Amino acid sequence: MNWVVVKIASGLYGEAMLLQGFFSDHSSTDAGKGKSCQSQIKVNYGFSLVKGKANHPMEDYHVAKFMQMREHELGLFAIFDGHLGHSVPAYLQKHLFANILKEDEFWSHPGRAILTAYEKTDRAILSHSPDLGRGGSTAVTAILINGRKLWVANVGDSRAILAKGGAVIQLTVDHEPSTERGFIETKGGFVSNIPGDVPRVNGQLAVSRAFGDKSLKSHLRSDPDICSEDIDADAEVLIIASDGLWKVMKNEEAADIARKIKDPKAAARQLTTEALKRDSKDDISCIVIRFRA
Repeated sequence: MNWVVVKIASGLYGEAMLLQGFFSDHSSTDAGKGKSCQSQIKVNYGFSLVKGKANHPMEDYHVAKFMQMREHELGLFAIFDGHLGHSVPAYLQKHLFANILKEDEFWSHPGRAILTAYEKTDRAILSHSPDLGRGGSTAVTAILINGRKLWVANVGDSRAILAKGGAVIQLTVDHEPSTERGFIETKGGFVSNIPGDVPRVNGQLAVSRAFGDKSLKSHLRSDPDICSEDIDADAEVLIIASDGLWKVMKNEEAADIARKIKDPKAAARQLTTEALKRDSKDDISCIVIRFRA
């Protein structure tokens, strides 16, 4: 890890830690941390990934790093929750942010660039040979530009929340078959809800938007919901996590836990530990980003 001096958009100077390679090794537990010190807003992050109880390899992947680009500092954070294998989330971990940042519109219209890159990435997955797109993955991505502007996008039910000014804001939309039944049925699919189970697309998939899933793609969407948020002195904590956390914990509960723990790595670990205590069966992945003016 190297300390560098970076110039941010306002022309002020600050120190930033360049963190490369903060990717999951997919062991039963994984945690890490890093930080960026802007001239006005300090950003610290930590993450924790825990293997679920299901009898398959870890299918959650993540990104958590800072990088420099065109004299801007970018914080890149993501959770990719795979299903039917880990090929699709592994591909997203490697390619999705690169595809977003190489879009010509990224610096002028970040939202349009994110939308375009999500759709191009899904097409690449589906056309990849051998059959990469048999499985699938949800995604939630967050791009922090110069510590001041946050862009969040998602497909599926991985979620991001922001504690700001005493409130808790859900920045993503849970894409569930029950709420997008109309689109699915218009495309010739159906939503079934076996007693005791959750609604599923064609009786198979519990999310209505995802990357990959070639056999269901005609009934699925891969376009993300996108939002932006200003990061100012009121911003406290951003939490990004897979549904292994959100199935057993409300937004406000997660925010309360993260607020009370100063170290974001410890906060992320506490959140995954609490989800396990609440008998979450799925893989549990969590990134906590703490802001301090």
